[in-house]
Amino acid sequence: MARPFAGVSKFPGPSGGSQPGPSSIPASRASLKGLGLGGKGLGKTGKRHKKVLRDAVHGVTKGDIRRLARRGGVKRISAMVYDEIRVALKKRLDRILFQAIAVVESSGRMTVTARDVVFVLNRLGTTLYGYDDQQPRR
Repeated sequence: MARPFAGVSKFPGPSGGSQPGPSSIPASRASLKGLGLGGKGLGKTGKRHKKVLRDAVHGVTKGDIRRLARRGGVKRISAMVYDEIRVALKKRLDRILFQAIAVVESSGRMTVTARDVVFVLNRLGTTLYGYDDQQPRR
């Protein structure tokens, strides 16, 4: 379908000027003005931040470890203990999750439930008290 106005093109392109074809129409007006990426102007793109890959166990902070130790009755904690606790925590979680995933895959499911984790903990010799397995389903 032809456009009704065939005057001077607002967007100069390879077609020469009469009527802009689909190849000469820019994707957006912001790209002509240099206003992509939030209207910062030409050449001012947002800073790129490289995602630092680190172990997820470092999400367990020093304060978290300190709170758990206080609950266990520990009064003072050496500074070198925090990394050792993180290593032990990672080993324990790896062992639990490896077996929980094996249980889930063997039953043909894709979701690890609390029941699976309780089952694995019982297999490993750690009975989890306070977990009511007979909760009514809603």
